[in-house]
Amino acid sequence: MSTHRITLRRPDDWHLHLRDGAMLKGVIGETSAHFARAIIMPNLVPPVVKTADAVAYRDRITAAIPQGHDFTPLMTLYLTEGTNPDDIEEGYKAGVITALKLYPAGATTNSDSGVRNFDNAMPALERMAELGIPLCVHGEVTDHDVDIFDREAVFIDRVLEPLRKRLPELRVVMEHITTEDGVEYVKANDKNLGATITTHHLIINRNAILVGGIHPHMYCLPVAKREKHRLALRAAATSGDARFFLGTDSAPHTDERKESPCGCAGIFTANNTVQLLAHVFEQENALDELEAFASVNGPQFYGLPLNGDQITLEKRAEPAKFAAKIETGEGPVTVFNPGFDIFWHYAD
Repeated sequence: MSTHRITLRRPDDWHLHLRDGAMLKGVIGETSAHFARAIIMPNLVPPVVKTADAVAYRDRITAAIPQGHDFTPLMTLYLTEGTNPDDIEEGYKAGVITALKLYPAGATTNSDSGVRNFDNAMPALERMAELGIPLCVHGEVTDHDVDIFDREAVFIDRVLEPLRKRLPELRVVMEHITTEDGVEYVKANDKNLGATITTHHLIINRNAILVGGIHPHMYCLPVAKREKHRLALRAAATSGDARFFLGTDSAPHTDERKESPCGCAGIFTANNTVQLLAHVFEQENALDELEAFASVNGPQFYGLPLNGDQITLEKRAEPAKFAAKIETGEGPVTVFNPGFDIFWHYAD
């Protein structure tokens, strides 16, 4: 493969926030221009908890896709302690639902309706295991006695491993893993377990948030960790291991919300992810593994066909230019700035 030009299947995004209303209309084109499909997060206000909610949200997304873009939203339901197993089955068999999302209550944006007592969610989880429906997990505990940088490792021990022992046939995606612990846990389990890795966690560590002042546009949940964890993520993403695949967790918030005392968690990477990944994989001497991570491993885990169309990137002498902000009906959204130039461009 040429180190100056690469062609790969059109990628998919296996973890995406689109929000709703004016924000949805403002950001959807930034994803649909680059990705064929995306797993859509259900943490709206109110959340997407029933198949009827997912149908309505899917219709709003589809209506907002710019003309000429070919994009399929893959819908999820927000798992609660009251989720109806029959509704899950109906939505899945109708082709409306691709997965369910587990948010431990209070873990991230709009997660207050999440699961606190897993016994109450077991009927839904058992039905999912029976049907082969993936469970996407936000892998953090929210106990006040657990340091925020340890939430993922503790979640594996306290929640995920007991759940998988109880329901070993349940297919689980550990979303946006951020630690060496997460990487090693996935590698130690070769059945029914996969993990998504974000673009920004391959590029930043916690210094990006805290050194030289607090940088709100580098703040996300799960929060970026130590450098050793970033390096473990890069090794996993570029390894070709089919258990790891791309989920950007691109999460738009207006600048007003990011730069306020709220300091909302989320980094927007929808429109520059593909070129950033080419940069990262080139740095790791693994350009030949980019297609697997971005375009193959995800659909294979979800049992979906690979995309038939392709994209081509080429490395040029001049740096690529990205908009610093996306203007939306709710206000400007700052685009992730990696802090270095990117020389990968879409081929004309």
